[in-house]
Amino acid sequence: MIWRLLPILLISGCSIFERTPYIPETKPVEIVTITEPAAIYHPALPNAITTSPVEWKVLTPETMQEYLDDLEAGNAPTNAYYGLSTKGYENLSSNMAEVKRYIRQVLNIIDYYRNIDSGADDESDEQRGNRTDKEI
Repeated sequence: MIWRLLPILLISGCSIFERTPYIPETKPVEIVTITEPAAIYHPALPNAITTSPVEWKVLTPETMQEYLDDLEAGNAPTNAYYGLSTKGYENLSSNMAEVKRYIRQVLNIIDYYRNIDSGADDESDEQRGNRTDKEI
């Protein structure tokens, strides 16, 4: 049985002669590294503030007495009135100015980070539009 397998093994590649193995011809690989900065996400700015109209009524002693007379007669609506002192109104005005300042500074910070990306100048102007202080 072994005599039958021996010629097959000799013919199939088991050789006693020394040969160099076949090595295919290769070309050197050129490695190219391209560095691109990661895309920066620019979230859309929030919609502009839309305010609802506020009706202000100033109550003086004369207008307050007229209202009380109409209320006793049943001709005046039953409204709840809130009053502000002069100092309270100044504080309210100061608070609103502070809110405007804060929003203006936040928008400037957002614009700064949007402009870090070199291509963002044209894009951000189109998306944002030119905001003015009247919108704030």
